[in-house]
Amino acid sequence: MTDKLAIVELGDVFHAHLSPEAQQDQQIAIFDLIEDNIFKPATFADQGPFKLKLNEHEGKLVFEISPVSSAEKPYFLLISLKTFRAPLAEYYDICTAYNDAIHTASAARIESIDMARRGVHNDVAELLRDRLEGKVETDLNTARRLITLLFALYLGRKDTLE
Repeated sequence: MTDKLAIVELGDVFHAHLSPEAQQDQQIAIFDLIEDNIFKPATFADQGPFKLKLNEHEGKLVFEISPVSSAEKPYFLLISLKTFRAPLAEYYDICTAYNDAIHTASAARIESIDMARRGVHNDVAELLRDRLEGKVETDLNTARRLITLLFALYLGRKDTLE
């Protein structure tokens, strides 16, 4: 058995109102997540690999987790999206600044903004790891990729989440 994700699916809400670039980022994040991750749900100890379906319901991020090779009922983990509003808004702002800088700023300025962007991404990933603590163990890279997917949800619903 392996403590990793083998299948990652997104609910329809993750695809709404995304630009082609954001959709591509989402697909790359899913591919990267499946290729390299650590995902250990406490509910299904030593029963991996796992299937994860992410969705949103009534302001909560829904993790639907189940072992791939088992008919067990899925485990549903709900995390309030309110926790992520401000950090994702900050990440959005810095990503916007980064994208603007690519076209006009010096290499040093772009590098500086990119370092800040990666730092904020890491901070939000650590926040997710904190929220998952005791329920699902992940490493930082797995959490970062999950945040990339969550950011796609934020982009699609930014106006209603703020």
